[in-house]
Amino acid sequence: MLRFLRIRNLAVIEVVEVEFEPGFNVLTGETGAGKSILVEAVGLLLGARASADLVRTGEAQATIEAIFEESAGRELIVRREISNQGRSRSFIDGALATASALRDLSARLVELHGQHEHQALLDPLTHLPLLDEYASLEELAAAVGSAWTTLRSLRDELERSRMDEREKNARLDLIGFQLADIEKAAPRPGEDEELAATKQVLASADRIQRLCEESYAALYDRDDAVLAGLGGVWKRVGELAAIDPQFVPYVEARDGIKSQLEDLAFFLRSYADGVDASPGRLQDVEDRLALLERLKRKYGPTLADVIDRCTVLARERDLLTGGERTEDLIKAVETATAEFLRLARELSRKRRDAATRFARETEGLLGELAMARTRFEVRFNEIELPESGWGERGIDTGEFFVSPNPGEDLRPLARIVSGGELSRVMLALKTLGNGVGSHFSESPSSKNNSRPHIPKTLIFDEVDAGIGGRVADVVGLRLQELGRRFQVLCITHLPQIAARGDVQFLIEKSIRGSRTVTKVERLDEGGRVDEIGRMIAGAVLSDPVRESARELLAAAHVAKGERRKRKSAN
Repeated sequence: MLRFLRIRNLAVIEVVEVEFEPGFNVLTGETGAGKSILVEAVGLLLGARASADLVRTGEAQATIEAIFEESAGRELIVRREISNQGRSRSFIDGALATASALRDLSARLVELHGQHEHQALLDPLTHLPLLDEYASLEELAAAVGSAWTTLRSLRDELERSRMDEREKNARLDLIGFQLADIEKAAPRPGEDEELAATKQVLASADRIQRLCEESYAALYDRDDAVLAGLGGVWKRVGELAAIDPQFVPYVEARDGIKSQLEDLAFFLRSYADGVDASPGRLQDVEDRLALLERLKRKYGPTLADVIDRCTVLARERDLLTGGERTEDLIKAVETATAEFLRLARELSRKRRDAATRFARETEGLLGELAMARTRFEVRFNEIELPESGWGERGIDTGEFFVSPNPGEDLRPLARIVSGGELSRVMLALKTLGNGVGSHFSESPSSKNNSRPHIPKTLIFDEVDAGIGGRVADVVGLRLQELGRRFQVLCITHLPQIAARGDVQFLIEKSIRGSRTVTKVERLDEGGRVDEIGRMIAGAVLSDPVRESARELLAAAHVAKGERRKRKSAN
């Protein structure tokens, strides 16, 4: 989920900082105010190609930074710098990263659906996962992927077992060198983390000993020690308990408190005695850590990977030296092939069973989104793919075909729809894939009163192109429903959609001195009334226009409250 976005010196933006919220975030403003630049900035964080033209005139570089919150609650900082020479650098949590690494990381954090961005929906490889999501086949698809990985690994082992003698000896030499390198170090699971903690203690040994000694003396060893003084305290508390029973629980707890303080005192003394403050011990730990880091760089990236690598290498050595017979490996490949085909054929059957229902529901949703009479179809390979076509997705190829206009043949989605239509197709597919089908049915995961954690961000740009009236309200309601499962950011020009937002941001462009600047402002309730009124009637805001804006916001709040009541009742 995108928590925070900061942009510096990008196009007409000098400095903009935005804190987004979970749920449905709406961004509005006049045409040309810079809304698309915010989307472009997020695209750059996703690894889109950078250009020197994007840097603000007169500045050395543009910077885009974002804080993402992952599903486990961990924060991730992503940064992109673009120089006025066209060069760019990317950082993930402060470490340099390639654009490819940025794309791989960001793919699980953000989905951007706009007219001018690289849209995943245009890639047919993304179509089957969407169908699997709709039909709740993710677990079976994952099992197929795992079976394919096992089969491919066994096939590779079998291929290596059939090497000629020269290749085999060369491979054995390399395996022997790598095994000796790891086995000589004999790493233990978690050893690097233990040593890092030990290093931190040893580096602060003098301070630790001083703190322990001072604390022990204050508790136990000084004339005015805490434990010695507690006797008088408990005597007075006992007298109070004889007067007022409210003090009795504290008297009863005194033995436990005394015992805990004594345990702490003795632990402080023994801990201080056990700290080895010698420079030699610290050097030994640092040398061992350096050795483990070298192994992780060569065979990692983690120490667990290094240990696993040692196991794999030993297995391969046994295989090449006859420790495991080729005949056994052939049988293992046959068994793995049968298991892969069993799972893949089951997945293929269930996909094809769900495809017709998926297509009909997609057509229904598209009809509500101003794409009436659109035909939609999922097309698969007609016969089972040969072995050369097998993969982690199974034995299927699948692609979405669509005909948005009556009388036109169905054609591949990527070659038919416009940018605005594509955003609405994605909205329909995301709606179906997340349990919000016709009539906005509730998904099982939403049947509690608290909003679930929302790890992913969906960005819709120009989703309202070519629509209005009742259809705009339906689109707004769909986006609002998605906002209960994802963080949704939507750029819109329609008041019906803006009113549905959980939070609204106004993007404005102005002249400061002789320069154009863009700013982003989070609107309060009064600001939303004025902005939605402007979206309704233009620059002149009369009282009736403001009243219409209030009615739109009130209707959205009422609808939200009714859905919460239905959810609570369920």
